[in-house]
Amino acid sequence: MAVFLLALGAACCLGLGFVLQQHAAQRAPRADLLRWRLLLDLMRMPEWLLGTGFMVAGLLLSALALNQGEVSLVEPLLATNLIFAMALSRVLTRQTLGRSGWAGVLLLGLGVTAFIVAGQPTGGGPPAGELRHWLVVGTVVGLTLLLVALARRLPLFEEATLLALAAGLLYGLQDALTRTTTQRLDHSGLAAVLRSWQPYAVVVAGVVGLLLVQSAFEAAPLRMSLPALTAAQPLSGIACAVGFLGDRLRVTPGALAWQAAGLVAIVVGVIVIGRHPALPGSVRDTLEGVGAPPEERPADDGDAARDPTGNGEQKGE
Repeated sequence: MAVFLLALGAACCLGLGFVLQQHAAQRAPRADLLRWRLLLDLMRMPEWLLGTGFMVAGLLLSALALNQGEVSLVEPLLATNLIFAMALSRVLTRQTLGRSGWAGVLLLGLGVTAFIVAGQPTGGGPPAGELRHWLVVGTVVGLTLLLVALARRLPLFEEATLLALAAGLLYGLQDALTRTTTQRLDHSGLAAVLRSWQPYAVVVAGVVGLLLVQSAFEAAPLRMSLPALTAAQPLSGIACAVGFLGDRLRVTPGALAWQAAGLVAIVVGVIVIGRHPALPGSVRDTLEGVGAPPEERPADDGDAARDPTGNGEQKGE
C-alpha cells in the first residue's frame, strides 16, 4: 500500500508540474529550442520554478516508491500523471471531461490494473551481468539520440512528440538506475554509491531529459508532448527493470496476453486523454487569450501547425 500511495503521489506532483512548466516554456524564445540557454531563461519565470518544485517532489516520491517496490510495479502507476495534468487543465479551461475524457481515464486505469494483476511483478531475481547492463543502457541511449536526430528534421509539432518520446526513454532509464542506486545505498553505504557510476548517470539522464521535455513543451501544445512522454517512460522503465535489475513478470501465455493488453490500454488511454480539449493547445490561450482583441489572441492549433514560428516562415531542416 505504501508503494501505491507513494507512486500515486509522485504521479500527482509530476502531472501538476508538467502543466505549469509547459505554460512557462511556451513563452520562451524559439531560438532556445534544444539549447542549454532555454533552462537559464526558464529559471527566471516563477511559474516554471513552481512547476519544477512539483516535479522535484514527484521525483523524490517516485525514488521512495522505487526503493520499496519493483520498477515494473511503480512505472505503470506513474503513468497516471496525465490524469492529474488533465485535472489541472480542466480547472484552467473550465471544460468537462465528456465521453472521450472518461474513456481515456478508464482505459488508463484498466490498463494499469491489468498489467499489475496479470504480471504480478516481483523483484529478487539475479541482476544482469555488466555486459547485459551496458547493452540495455546503450540501447536506450541510442534510441534517444536517434529520436532527437529525427526530430530535428521535422516541423515543430512533430518534433515535440519525438523529443517527448526521447525524454520518456531517458526518464524510464533514470528510474531503473535510481532503483539500483538506492539498493546499493541500503546494502553498501554512501561510500560505495559514490564510487559507482549509476548516481552520476541518474543526474545526467535527469538533466538531459529536462532539456528535452522543456524543448518539447516550448515547441508545441501540451497534448503533442505529454502523452508521448507518459507512454514512453513506463515502457522504458519496465524494459530496463527486466533487462538488468532482475525484476520478474509472469510469463504464462494468459499472463503475457493480459500484460500486453494492459500496456496497449495504457498507451491508447494516454493518447485519448492527450487529445481531449481539457489539455489545451496552450494553457496560456486560456489565461491570456480569453477576452483579448482578435489580433492579440494566440493562434489556434491549425495556425500554429502551419506557421509554428509565428512570423510567417516555415521551419526548415
